[in-house]
Amino acid sequence: MKKSKRMILLSSLAAMVLFLSACGTSEVSVNSTGIWDRYIVYYFAKAIEFLSFGNTGIGIIIFTLIIRLLLFPLMSMQMKSMQKVQELQPQLKALQEKYASKDIETQNKLREETSRLYSENGANPYLGCLPLVIQLPILTALWQALSRVPALQQGEFLWLHLGQKDPYYILPILAAVFTFGSMYLSSMSQVQSNPSMKIMTYFMPLMILGMGVNLASGVALYWAVSNAFQVVQTLLINNPFKIKKEREEKIRAERARKRALQKAMKKKLKK
Repeated sequence: MKKSKRMILLSSLAAMVLFLSACGTSEVSVNSTGIWDRYIVYYFAKAIEFLSFGNTGIGIIIFTLIIRLLLFPLMSMQMKSMQKVQELQPQLKALQEKYASKDIETQNKLREETSRLYSENGANPYLGCLPLVIQLPILTALWQALSRVPALQQGEFLWLHLGQKDPYYILPILAAVFTFGSMYLSSMSQVQSNPSMKIMTYFMPLMILGMGVNLASGVALYWAVSNAFQVVQTLLINNPFKIKKEREEKIRAERARKRALQKAMKKKLKK
C-alpha cells in the first residue's frame, strides 16, 4: 500500500508540473496580471537576468545554486530524518510482525506504536517528499519564464538555445545520471533492502530523462546542476560510506562485547 501511494504521489506531482506549465502561453512582462504570471514567473525571470552577467546560462546556474543553498537546511533535516527512519526498520518490522492481524483494532494499534516509535526517535517518514513538493513550483516557474519571457527565450549557453530542447540530449542525460547517483547513494545507507526505494531509484531518473528531452534546455540545465548539487550534498550530510563503516564498527564492538561477556561467564562457572 505504501509503495503504491508513493508511486501515485510522484506521478501526480509530475502531472501537476505538466499541467501548470501548459496553463499559460502568453508573453510575461511587467504588465502581466495575476499572482503567478506577474509576481512569480516575471520575478523569476528578472532574478535570472540579474544573475546572468551577460549569459543566461550562467544566470540559471547561479539561480539554481542559490535555490539549493536556501533549501539546504530543509534537505539536511530531511536526510537526517530519513536516516533515522532507516535505522528504525528492524524495530518497525518487529512491530509489523507483532501486530500482523488485519482487523481494525490491531491495525490501529500498529499505527499508534509506529507513530510513537517515530516520535521517540525524532523521525518523520513524510519529510522524504517535502523537498520535491517545494521544488515543483520553482521548476514550473522556471519553465514558464524560459518559454514566456522574451529575454530568456533568446538566451544561449554553450551549444544550447535555452528556450528550446537540447538537440544532443546531453543535459537531460546528465540530469538523469545525477538523479540516479543521488538516489543510489541514499539507498546504500539503508539498513534493510527496500523494494520501493529500488523502484524509485530507477523510476525517477527515467522520468527526469523523459521530461528533460521534451523541455526547454534551460530547465534541463536547472535539473542537471540541482541534482549534481544533491549528489555532493548527500556525500557531505549522509555519506553512505561513512554510515556503513560506523555501522560495521558498532556490530564489531557489539560482537566483541558479547565475546568478552561469554568469557567472563565461563571463568565464573569454572570457579
